[in-house]
Amino acid sequence: MATVAPSKHSWADEIEEEEDAYAPKVFTDENGIKTIIEFRENEDGKKVKVTRKIRSKLVTEHVNKAVAQRKKWAKFGEEEGNKPGPDLSTTTIGENIPLKLGSTAGKSVDTVAAEEAQEKLRRQAKAKNIMCRICKGEHFTSKCPYKDTLQPLDEIANSIESVKNEVDISESAAAGVADAAGGPNKYIAPHLRKGTASGAGESMRDTKRDDSATLRVTNLSEDVTDNDIYDLFYRFGQIARVYLARDRETGLCKGFAFVSFTDRDDAERAQQAINGYGYDNLILRVEFARSS
Repeated sequence: MATVAPSKHSWADEIEEEEDAYAPKVFTDENGIKTIIEFRENEDGKKVKVTRKIRSKLVTEHVNKAVAQRKKWAKFGEEEGNKPGPDLSTTTIGENIPLKLGSTAGKSVDTVAAEEAQEKLRRQAKAKNIMCRICKGEHFTSKCPYKDTLQPLDEIANSIESVKNEVDISESAAAGVADAAGGPNKYIAPHLRKGTASGAGESMRDTKRDDSATLRVTNLSEDVTDNDIYDLFYRFGQIARVYLARDRETGLCKGFAFVSFTDRDDAERAQQAINGYGYDNLILRVEFARSS
């Protein structure tokens, strides 16, 4: 009886077994979830198992008509005769990344949250007509940036009104004294007044201007006009002149002005009340002008 010799083991069979051991296995369940199991070697040379689960989701999107028509064009070249759509063996599909434009680029989550909270408080304050007692801005007084440097505008207004009342009382008292002394006041030329040593027709070139009652106002905005300066200082006493420095080309304020009073006491009261006063979002600085 003839015996059949056992077949020899081929080296090609070993390679096929190794390839089959590392071949990925794909399963799809009833929910449409695809499970891919792969075996590979890590950096240490050990065999590891990698499992991936993929859920396919059909998304309907609206595109431009021209784009939809191009998708229906017949393929040509090496792709001639294939079905519509990209072929995964020859085409790599990029990830669709939606573009979101905003001012939060490069900012941390905490910073964005803090800005949103501030914006929410600002909207609430605007809806409730909240007004700061110091600078009259649309925020709480505790959040005012000028709370440590600026006096409340209400107190400044009260002090200005009190000074104005004092000036009115002094003017009425002086008018009463003049009426008692000699009836209605009449204008007398400076060179004819009592106590003046100058004669008629004397030139004014030799006389120097008295700047002892002149105030220098700085930190003014470029939108300030002469009338604004006059309205700010007229309540403290009689103003002799107002000079507002302007740019020759644009005509805008250069940031400073001079206000001359007829009485130095009025100038001192104005300097004490307006120095540090918030005007047009700026804090004014008022000091006596230095004579040149």
